[in-house]
Amino acid sequence: MPHRYRVLVIVSVATLVASLDLFIVNIAFPSIKHDFAGTSDATLSWVLSAYAIVMAALLVPAGRLADLLGRKRLFMGGLITFVGASALCAAAPGPGWLIGARILQAAGGAILMPTSLALLLAEFPAHQRALAVAVWSATGAVAAAAGPPVGGLLVQASWRWVFLVNLPIGLVTAVLAARILAESRDPEGKRFPDLAGAALLVLASSALMLAIVQGQSWGWTSFRVLGLLVASAVLTAAFLYQSLSHGAPVLELGLFRSRGFSAANIASTLFFAAFGAMLLSNVLFLTRVWHEDILTAGLQISPGPLMAAAFAVPGSILASRYGQRAIAAIGALLFASGGVWWLTHVGLEQHYATDVLPGMLLGGAGVGFVIPTLASAVAASLPPARFATGSAIYGMTRQFGIALGVAVLIAVLGTPREAEILGSFRAGWEVMAGLAFASAIAAVAIGRLRAAPVQARSIELEQAV
Repeated sequence: MPHRYRVLVIVSVATLVASLDLFIVNIAFPSIKHDFAGTSDATLSWVLSAYAIVMAALLVPAGRLADLLGRKRLFMGGLITFVGASALCAAAPGPGWLIGARILQAAGGAILMPTSLALLLAEFPAHQRALAVAVWSATGAVAAAAGPPVGGLLVQASWRWVFLVNLPIGLVTAVLAARILAESRDPEGKRFPDLAGAALLVLASSALMLAIVQGQSWGWTSFRVLGLLVASAVLTAAFLYQSLSHGAPVLELGLFRSRGFSAANIASTLFFAAFGAMLLSNVLFLTRVWHEDILTAGLQISPGPLMAAAFAVPGSILASRYGQRAIAAIGALLFASGGVWWLTHVGLEQHYATDVLPGMLLGGAGVGFVIPTLASAVAASLPPARFATGSAIYGMTRQFGIALGVAVLIAVLGTPREAEILGSFRAGWEVMAGLAFASAIAAVAIGRLRAAPVQARSIELEQAV
């Protein structure tokens, strides 16, 4: 096998493992809660939210640190950190340990993402970069499709296997990476990334999520909730000031002068909030209300991700022909219609094929339309020298949206009595549909943009990183 294809396999496998954890842990949520008896959904939701928040905050600094210190060195460090943290997750004796290990795991994953793509692009000539980027990008779709059924299978043994499976794959990949990958760095990269800004973003986001998650149990007007909201606002202001004053900020605020870039990232935050709420709510509904086992629930959820993978390429083609705003808006509306379907059809009696599956198929098609289209909108709204940074910011808004969606869902579900449980999930689907509809409105605001070809975007990214 040519050297460049071995590099492609290594970085794609590492990215797949990091992406898979975003989907596979949702399926394990009921099993983790069963083992940690007495732990509330609000507490356990941080197993999901902490991962998304920390990854969101570290994506941009990790990419810049790799440019400065060496991409292979950071890739290896991120991979070993991710594998070690996975072992700590598997060994967790309680929820606090597990949440802490997930934070460390997210830091490793955040380093893997930008460094893997930078290493990949350095190996391929210009005429082959489009294919390389397409394969690398496809790992996310594979992770989404494989997450629910694979998670369901692993949980049959124990939820700890959801994390243990990362060890052999990660260690073999690390050995091969040490032998095959070549070191590279940006000779002009002299500014240390804004780690203080990243810390402020983590604290501001965490304070907001904690206020949302605990709002119902603590009281929305309680001192603790109001204090957290004020703290989040103050920390956000400090983060924005830090981003304005630092030479290599987490968030380049100047990029948001572009209407297309701003609208695409707002649409991304709203859409992935809907997506995060959907993913967890369906796992909880199938296992708690319909009392399906976790393997069955995973298989029942998998048609959605499979539809997303099937519609991703057609979505990209349609966006290049009709414009990103139209296809992204249609995709978000399709996703919202999936929530409306569940809201109007799903009841306490089990009718999967007629009540749940149509919503899965509609929502999955919507995801397939939205994800590549919003990424294309971000690329088309940026100058070449800012494509890498802008894409990392887009990744950050996706992760933040997922954490926000989980927090809102937990707040909406609360701790209902048996007679109220269906109403709680319907409220969750209302929130999901509402967020997706708002995302469609934001997508319309993107305006008319050029559809940047994949090869041109990959060349620009190579120049930027």
